[in-house]
Amino acid sequence: MSSTGNTNPGNFANRPKEEVREIAAKGGHASHSHGGGSNASNNPGNFANRPKEEVRAIASKGGQASHSGGFASMDPEKQREIASMGGKAAHASGHAHEFTSEEASAAGKKGGQARGGNKE
Repeated sequence: MSSTGNTNPGNFANRPKEEVREIAAKGGHASHSHGGGSNASNNPGNFANRPKEEVRAIASKGGQASHSGGFASMDPEKQREIASMGGKAAHASGHAHEFTSEEASAAGKKGGQARGGNKE
């Protein structure tokens, strides 16, 4: 194995150079062939193997099913809880910005101006 410390056999750095050359010489032919055997033609993830109606139904979702969750869809209390944990972790690790009183005052004035306030 290589001295990369990574023992993943899928990592080309861990394979003998001759084996890597042999794989590279195939240039994706095995994964794109249309002959028999275990190849793309019997891959259920290949849209060419699915009925057109099914492909249309999947395409009409446009990735919605895989993106139904996420931070933006959480309730505000859960967002606050997660953001708070991030802020605490940043402060604990020394990566958070500590505002001086002058910076905080300037930010407050700027925010007031943006909201249309007349505070000075």
